Amino acid sequence: RWVLNLQCKGSRNLMGALRRAVEVDFKDKEKYKSQGLYLLTTGIPDQETHTVSAYVAEVCRGFDLHLHVCLFSVMEDIDSKRVMPARYANPTETAMAFKEIAQAASGRFHWFGEAGIFESDDITVIVSEMEKANNYSQKCAFLVESLKQRS
Repeated sequence: RWVLNLQCKGSRNLMGALRRAVEVDFKDKEKYKSQGLYLLTTGIPDQETHTVSAYVAEVCRGFDLHLHVCLFSVMEDIDSKRVMPARYANPTETAMAFKEIAQAASGRFHWFGEAGIFESDDITVIVSEMEKANNYSQKCAFLVESLKQRS
């Protein structure tokens, strides 16, 4: 169920948006029963990573809530026409920060861009399951072959 759509209004004040999302209406919190927050972003938050991580870890634990992060990397230079954000990080640093934040909130992290998917917790789990299935299949084939040789 979609309850709230928050925008940071041109800034990257993630703490303000998160506070607004989780502290909206405590009197109605039983009515909403949200299980996850989905953050769609293109850049590093204005606040330090450890501050955001500590906040989401505490809040999400208290509400049994998960923060999932979808980072879209836009490969463009900041020119004189654009306003420089309060905090800047390259795409790799930004991804590392958001991965830490998602993990602190027991959420999943996904990083993609114009070139495709760079990293995704869901895809990592699927690949791991496929590798396990392949491993079991090889063990079964070995077992069948050894049983054939015995008979």
